[in-house]
Formats: sequence, structure tokens, C-alpha cells
Amino acid sequence: MTVDDTGSGAGGDGRVDPHAPDNGEDPLALRLEQLILGAERRYTPFQAARSAGVSMELASRFWRAMGFADIGQAKALTEADVLALRRLAGLVEAGLLSEAMAVQVARSTGQTTARLAEWQIDSFLEGLTEPPEPGMTRTEVTYPLVELLLPELEEFLVYVWRRQLAAATGRVVQAADDEEMVDRRLAVGFADLVGFTRLTRRMEEEELGELVEAFETTAADLVAARGGRLIKTLGDEVLYAADDAGVAADIALRLVETLANDETMPELRVGMAFGTVTTRMGDVFGTTVNLASRLTSIAPRDAVLVDSAFAEELIRTGEAPVSEAEAAAAEKEGEESPSYRFALQPMWQRPVRGLGVVEPWLLNRREGRSS
Repeated sequence: MTVDDTGSGAGGDGRVDPHAPDNGEDPLALRLEQLILGAERRYTPFQAARSAGVSMELASRFWRAMGFADIGQAKALTEADVLALRRLAGLVEAGLLSEAMAVQVARSTGQTTARLAEWQIDSFLEGLTEPPEPGMTRTEVTYPLVELLLPELEEFLVYVWRRQLAAATGRVVQAADDEEMVDRRLAVGFADLVGFTRLTRRMEEEELGELVEAFETTAADLVAARGGRLIKTLGDEVLYAADDAGVAADIALRLVETLANDETMPELRVGMAFGTVTTRMGDVFGTTVNLASRLTSIAPRDAVLVDSAFAEELIRTGEAPVSEAEAAAAEKEGEESPSYRFALQPMWQRPVRGLGVVEPWLLNRREGRSS
């Protein structure tokens, strides 16, 4: 949607812009929009802001944060747009959110749902709207399909959101103190397909898309199943995090093992670091994240590198021995050997751009240990 910041000029007095987007638009597209939004176009942005009791400046900030384009003063908004403005402004007026936080809520929701909507249209609806009979167009099939799917998808979206919100809230309230709620100690891992750039030159676009989708699906399923959180996917790379270093280590090794057994997949390398991480809008930032990324770039093929803090955390929690020599000595002396899950091998110290000298450790699963 398009917004005029001032509310003055052509549409400032509430008159309809003669170049409104509904003039000359496809009737079916308008019917689909009305079906999805559940209301007809009634307001210009200025009229909607006025009806919601919100300044045009604040309305513009909210709309742009949600990812909607400026539309001047076309009559393109509905009662739902007015209600959304009223709700956000009401949260600010009640003191529940600051204005900056309300804009951030609008932005995070807009970015997340925009990606979801694009995926559903590109991948989901496109495959389902193949005309069942000769002579029928895709658009003729789309309307009844959307009519049937819309309420089900809406209910499912709310269910998943509530589940994710409950899980995220649970993690935050278990933080040791208020400071840790924002800057938390996490294990962060990057998993990167080796030689992906060369693959893009050799493979057809459709084949490459299938490979990326298979990689992202495999990674997402493994991360979720083992108790981690997928932060984002970048085509040939995934970023994930876990509260526990042992969980993150298990995920990394399982990713390498799974892709190594798939002949259609390139080799994988993983870099991980443990430390303080700043979380914002579902993403993670900070030196720990940068270090994990750098370790990925120097990791051997089909291998996992971790930083010294990650290694120390595994040792502290009893997931790995201080050294293999210590573990062997304990066994030789007849002592009961701890049930270590992982093995750590120190590598040569090396300078890493922007982070100084780091000491990477090669992570492996101890023989006979697979959770």
C-alpha cells in the first residue's frame, strides 16, 4: 500500500485519487484481495489514519514497517487496516509498548509474514492450481481454492505462532538475570555447503533449487528435532543456535553425517562458537556469531571446528575429556571412564580476520558414542 506522509495535497482532504490502483485492475484480482482481506477498499491512507485516531506520520511509520509500499492517497485500505492502526496506537497509548517498540513489532511481523506469503504463493498455491480440466485457466481455479484454504491456513498460522511464542517465552524467563534476557550465552553454528559457487555454474536452475531446498529441509528438521533453533537459511548456508553446547555439537555432527550419506549432496563444513550473543528480531549478532562464521570458512571438508570457549564448555559439562591422553590414562588405571560423547583435537592457532588469533578445535564423536 502507498502512504502520503503529510495527508495534504491531492488526497489530504479525503478525496479519492483518480489514479487509484483499483481503476482498470483485473476483476478477479480484486475479488481475491477482498476474499483474503475480508473487506472492501474504503479508505485512503489519510482517511484510515483519521478514522483510527492516529497521526498520518505515525500511520506512515507503521505501514512502512509492515513492508507496505507508499500509494499516495489511493482508496485502497479497509476496515482491517484501520483496526490494525488503532490496535498498535492503543498499545502505545496504554503504555504497554513504546512507539519505537510498536514500530519494531510491526517490522518483525511484516518481514516474517511477507516471506511466508511469498513462499506459499510461489511454492504451495502454484502447484495446487494446475487447471483440472482443459480450457480452464489457473485464475479460475485459484479463487475457490483460496476460499477453502484461507480459514485453515489462518488457524494453523495462529497455532504455530502461539507454540513458538510459548517456547521463546520459556527460554527467556529461565535466564539467570535481566541482562541475560537480551545478551545470552549461546552456542552458534554455521553449516556451509562446500563448492556451492562452482555448482551454480554447472547445474540447471531448477536442479540447483531442488538441492538448496533439500539441504534447507534436512538442516531445519535436524536442528529442530535435536533441540536447536534455526535462525536463518542463506541458500548454501544455515545458521542455528542452541542453549546447550552439547546439543549444538550433536546437531553439527549429525548434519555432516547425514549429508555424507547422501550422494546428491556436496560436502559440508561447520563452524561453531560459544559465548555472549545479542538477539534482535529473531536474528543473532555479536563476536560469537562472527567467530562461528570465520571458523566455518577455514573448516576442513566434512568436519566441524569449534572455538576454545566451545571446547571449554563441553569439557566443563562432562561432554568431552580435557584430552584423549587423560581419558586413556584413567582407563589404564582401572578407573571408571566417564561417558564422554565428544572428542576434541586442538588445531594450530591461526589469525582470523577481524578477530585476532584463535585456537580452533576439531570436534568428533567418540567411538561407539551416538545419541
